[in-house]
Amino acid sequence: MRDPGYYRDLANGSSDPVVLHELARCPYPFVQHAVAANPCTPPAALAELSVLCGRAPNARDPWNDNRLLLLLVRHPAADRAVLSAAVDAAAARLTAGVRPYAAVLALAERPELSPEELLALGRLPGASARLRGGLQRALAARLP
Repeated sequence: MRDPGYYRDLANGSSDPVVLHELARCPYPFVQHAVAANPCTPPAALAELSVLCGRAPNARDPWNDNRLLLLLVRHPAADRAVLSAAVDAAAARLTAGVRPYAAVLALAERPELSPEELLALGRLPGASARLRGGLQRALAARLP
């Protein structure tokens, strides 16, 4: 039996996409964070983690899932599918009042997403006036 730190270290150091995809299913948040931060993690594993962030937002630790969502959005291999899943997860988290504000603002920096998709997040019940303003500024700062 291996301790959880073994899996975190494996996630931090592995460049094998198959191993990282398997580790994405690990139940430990710190392992999930390590997988999301690893630049070798394949988009399919990132997409799985994005879906996980939106599932039952109040059932899991809000801080851990908000951090995971932010890591996923900033990942260099996050493609359109991953980012769409992240938008859905952010919407679920905002509606549940979990406040994934940093992830929403990071999503606004991604040119793969349309402003319309992102502005819809600002209209959800959990979006604050400050988030809406930050979203507007981030979208305005995008290069055409």
